[in-house]
Amino acid sequence: MRILKKSGDLPRRSLWQRIKDVALTDVGVLVRGGVSPGSLEQLEELLLEADFGVPTTLRLVAEVERLARLGKVKSQEEFHAALRDEIAESLRSGRSEVSLNVSASPPTVILVVGVNGAGKTTFIGKLAARLRSEGKRVMVAAGDTFRAGAVDQLRVWAERTGAEFVGGRAGADPAAVAFDAIDAAVARRTDVLIVDTAGRLHTSEGLMTELKKVARVITKRLPDAPHETLLVLDGTIGQNAVQQAKTFSAAVPVSGLVVTKLDGTAKGGVVVAVHEAIDVPVKFLGVGEQSDDLLPFDADEFAAELLGAE
Repeated sequence: MRILKKSGDLPRRSLWQRIKDVALTDVGVLVRGGVSPGSLEQLEELLLEADFGVPTTLRLVAEVERLARLGKVKSQEEFHAALRDEIAESLRSGRSEVSLNVSASPPTVILVVGVNGAGKTTFIGKLAARLRSEGKRVMVAAGDTFRAGAVDQLRVWAERTGAEFVGGRAGADPAAVAFDAIDAAVARRTDVLIVDTAGRLHTSEGLMTELKKVARVITKRLPDAPHETLLVLDGTIGQNAVQQAKTFSAAVPVSGLVVTKLDGTAKGGVVVAVHEAIDVPVKFLGVGEQSDDLLPFDADEFAAELLGAE
């Protein structure tokens, strides 16, 4: 999956390397009687440092301890496998469908939400490129009419990917832009319409009210839309991403998560924490700036690469 790669020449020490160095210094303890209480405490600290969050960390550690008591964790290899499998299982629990929901009657409408700086516009460009490579007719709508440069940035991505573009004037009503974009997508027989939204700080009550209005207007124009509401989160902000996810999902029915900027951080545990916090599937990971640096999510591959090689 090639995630969590650190820029520069120095390789990043994997989470597993740190666990071995700190939590499993006494291999003899494993061989004689399974995981020691001290190892579990240190494992807990390392998972918290990796941004798994308290609830997820406690559950992961409890499961490793349970397996150890059953005699199923008596070596570093078994310890690694138990932790890897439990991380993957966490990501497959609850709502975990990774494929995009597609409307039976085009256009499929994808609403993209998230705070400024999370990478919404770049994600939209990458998604448009992916859909275009699949032979789909794609339209992008610049619904972030308040941020300087947002409309132009999205227009550039549309030109680069061959997607059609709809945008309103600066300061225009975002809901009106979305409504007009659906009209255009229907008229032009577009397969997928991707709608950008404003992303001022998630603590802004006005932003959440605005997002509710956009979603409501989209549904009014096309009763079964939006077919996906994807929340874009910056993977480098740690547990703040969990709070953002809770705030946005309380405002609009988020159906999928996109976690960006995972190429520059060793704290990928936040992906697990966010999924468990709001029971929404992770659908994509953003790992770079190029149009092909958008990876469909795979729980097993993510868990293996997040933890690191045995």
